[in-house]
Amino acid sequence: MLASLNPGRRIVLALVLSSGALFSAPAVAADATPKNLDEGKPFANALRLRGEVFVTSDVGMPRKLQEGGMVYVGETIRTMPGSEVVLKTGDAGLVAVRPGAEFIPERFAAEGKASDHQILRLITGSLRVISGWIGKLNRNEHRIVTPSATIGIRGTDHEPYVLPAEMANTTYRQGTYDKVNRGATSLDANGGSVAIDSGKVGFAPAAVRTRSLMTLLLPVLLSSVPEFYVPGSFDEELDRYSETVDMVSQKQLEARSGKVKPAPIQKSAPPPEAAVVPDVPSHELPQPPSVGCPLLPIGEAWLLHLDRAIAQRDIKTILGLFAPEIVTKATVRSGDGIATLEFGREEMVQSTLSSIAGLKDYQQRRVSLEVSLAEGESEESCKRLTVKSIAIEQGSMNGKAYRFEALEEYLLEQRHSEWLAIKAQTTQR
Repeated sequence: MLASLNPGRRIVLALVLSSGALFSAPAVAADATPKNLDEGKPFANALRLRGEVFVTSDVGMPRKLQEGGMVYVGETIRTMPGSEVVLKTGDAGLVAVRPGAEFIPERFAAEGKASDHQILRLITGSLRVISGWIGKLNRNEHRIVTPSATIGIRGTDHEPYVLPAEMANTTYRQGTYDKVNRGATSLDANGGSVAIDSGKVGFAPAAVRTRSLMTLLLPVLLSSVPEFYVPGSFDEELDRYSETVDMVSQKQLEARSGKVKPAPIQKSAPPPEAAVVPDVPSHELPQPPSVGCPLLPIGEAWLLHLDRAIAQRDIKTILGLFAPEIVTKATVRSGDGIATLEFGREEMVQSTLSSIAGLKDYQQRRVSLEVSLAEGESEESCKRLTVKSIAIEQGSMNGKAYRFEALEEYLLEQRHSEWLAIKAQTTQR
């Protein structure tokens, strides 16, 4: 028990490694789905094609797409391994379908009206999407839906990628990636959102069924571009077109219907309530002792600095408490039993801060703390310590209540008179 803490000054603790919730999608009756009035309308024609590309309607057999051929709304487009196609849409945009990809243009209308829209469903693999006039005329209705996320755009050249389970590994996890070449996108998943600017890549992991760590469900920015992003056969031509698409699409729009005022952008919802945290001056927080090896005060001070930094959205302090090379391991309950996942420092920090910002009625407390010397250490050396803490968190996200208990364990190492976590793991209890 953290008996030495003054309860009146106890800050609202925000978990890094054991933020979790029950996320469940609302059931929708089959007959409640509105009829798709766009289905069967022209979507795009094949501008460039290499290899074998197949198109399938709901009622027809697959047909082999030829260069110049038309694709219609509601059809499934599938490229074979080593095959690619560049589709030119009616709003002067381009959709390049990478090898082994599959997607459906679910809705599309390019009539030069404020109600124009484009909604694509990416099932697997990658696209490169260069938006035409719809991306400016009605950006709220220009998006890509994947199994784990929704991507919104605002005048953009970007590459969404759905990495399936069979291609995932410890470095690149299953889920939705989006690399932005020009403009910007938003990646939304499980109540969280991350803005992706030019040159950046966002990631939204595939959810673990029934229950998982909040830090693993929310979208994050990656520190580097994944290696599976490689240029396509027609990318040089796409690069040139991307530089002129704004002018080209605007001229086509004006030729079709004259100048059209953009649809009013919907006002974003007010920011979610964040945890209320008393402002505790830094000098009132316990400081790690500079001499000797008092185990409990060292562990207690480290946890308090971590929890306070999370609550105050202090990303610099959080990063400073974890070694750059750290990999966090999380063992969570899922619908199929137990799942173990790993993630890096930057991903953990960014997603944790996003998750805390989306909570309401947030409460958390640590009910135990154990600190011991790491294996091979002595009180004289005092270079590595093991810190274990049981934490209970409860609150609500997206109107759904949750409560859980988790055991956190950190291996701290003293580097240049500072204690850094070099290993971390959490286990839901």
